Amino acid sequence: MTATESRAGTGERQPSQMVDMAWDPITRIVGNLGIYTKIDFANREVAECHSTSSLFRGYSVFMKGKDPRDAGFITSRICGICGDNHTTCSNYAQQMAYGIKPPPMAELITNLGEAAEYIFDHTIYQDNLLFADYCEAMVKQTNPGVLDQAERTPAPKAEIHGMRTIADIMRAFNPFEGSVYKEALKVSRVTREMFCLMEGRHVHPSTLYPGGVGTMPEPTVFTDYLTRLVGVLDFVKKSVALCDDVFDFFYEALPGYEEVGRRRILLGCWGAWQDHRVCDYRYASMNEWGKAMYVTPGIVVDGELRTNDLVDINLGMRILLGSSFYEDWTNEQPFVTHDPLGNPVDMRHPWNQTTVPMPQKRDFGGNYSWVMSPRWYDQQSGDHLALDTGGGPIARLWSTALAGLVDARYVKSTGRSVQISLPKSAALPEMTLEWKVPQWSNTLERGRARSYFVAYAAAMAMQFVEEALQLVRAGETRVFTDFEVPDEAIGCGFHEAVRGVLSHHLVIKDKKIANYHPYPPTPWNGSPRDSYGTPGPYEDAVQGQPIFEENGPENFKGVDIMRTVRSFDPCLPCGVHMYLGKGNELKKVHSPNFGTAGHG
Repeated sequence: MTATESRAGTGERQPSQMVDMAWDPITRIVGNLGIYTKIDFANREVAECHSTSSLFRGYSVFMKGKDPRDAGFITSRICGICGDNHTTCSNYAQQMAYGIKPPPMAELITNLGEAAEYIFDHTIYQDNLLFADYCEAMVKQTNPGVLDQAERTPAPKAEIHGMRTIADIMRAFNPFEGSVYKEALKVSRVTREMFCLMEGRHVHPSTLYPGGVGTMPEPTVFTDYLTRLVGVLDFVKKSVALCDDVFDFFYEALPGYEEVGRRRILLGCWGAWQDHRVCDYRYASMNEWGKAMYVTPGIVVDGELRTNDLVDINLGMRILLGSSFYEDWTNEQPFVTHDPLGNPVDMRHPWNQTTVPMPQKRDFGGNYSWVMSPRWYDQQSGDHLALDTGGGPIARLWSTALAGLVDARYVKSTGRSVQISLPKSAALPEMTLEWKVPQWSNTLERGRARSYFVAYAAAMAMQFVEEALQLVRAGETRVFTDFEVPDEAIGCGFHEAVRGVLSHHLVIKDKKIANYHPYPPTPWNGSPRDSYGTPGPYEDAVQGQPIFEENGPENFKGVDIMRTVRSFDPCLPCGVHMYLGKGNELKKVHSPNFGTAGHG
């Protein structure tokens, strides 16, 4: 049985009715992501999918020769959405290279800023951008029968969110007019204010440095943060209930919808929020402090935790070229032959990568994207795994749940779930939410996890602000550790950008950057077919999925395809930067597509 047949079912197949359809650029995101498909309308499935990017990544080229202390400020500009995640991760890598540890207060301030960013970004993406694919206006055009059923279906969690029917929720999702859409914009403003209290400026921090922070740890800074946090908890609780109701309804209304966006469970999480009592940034102890993170790093293969050791995760990273527009570098001299523990480092590891762009015409039978193909080499199977992040939250929750290591004040992992406790808020009582490991890694479960992780981030923010206030009362307000840049060193930072895994690999020679490679979630999720022919996660999730939209080829909107791609929270700036040769004007005519304002 082929992959397509297994996704579409085993019923009698009709003669193919193939239509080439493209969405380029995908809307509601930053950057030129193109999805090119062959759709078999007779059998209602996507027969083929290619994910492309028409932009060139350049940061790894011009970082060479820079003062390493500038790396956080420079790499922040990779993205206008998750720049602070890059700064944080760069500082982690530098702290390893410099052999320093920030004071506890500095770590808590960094954690508070990152928690606010997760709440801000996931809220604005989920409620203002992704939910437009499930709103009344969209469903009316693509699946009117589903909307009719939604009008007659009571909302199971109405006592929490106040919506009587599923259709009422869909109306609340309508862009610019819906109540949830408008409330999410207000929440995004408040959570951005929380972020700025800690990191100074959104989204390129002005107060984060290797060695600590420049934020003054005054009591009012933390009480102002806490006041805003408590003020958004009603919305956080309602969002989880709204999400559960809508996504559960889609499973019921469209039998087989679990196949939309489903791919093999291959999830990667690099961990988030350091525990200052354990983390010392030494590579030799990276396994210990990695497991102490408040989001547990891990690689999940077929639903089971393969490893949560950051040393194993680091050494398994491979950058494959495959279908991307670059020359190979494996014949060059390596920058790093062994890690600080003596383990050999592969030539395709980020420490040893050299970026040599090779512009050429796009060819779906050959090279067709500026995004490279990061893979994780699994020694157990001998395979180069095309890990995805599922947009970030599903991988974080899955890894944390299975590891069973988090036992924080308001968050606990049980081995099969994550329990999140939120205190009483203005209109809603104290609640304990539980995200349970799902049966599938698919479009709907990626979206569901996002709302639960907003609650997770809010719960962790409660703990961090309480701990910061305790340090203030104890007079432990130091926020910086001094250091000197060594002549030679290597470092690696592991963090979670909003939409998934983020690593920065640094090599210092003569006190300057000799090599630097940031790997955010975009190349992991949006990679093209690699040198083994393995499709990237966007391609794999779309290719073979069934089509439930009621429109035919002449009015086809591709809503199921868009839901799948957008379930990963795609964002191209982290993968690439514009390259148009000698200044040619780039134009593209594409299929009809829905979109609100761009993500950014």
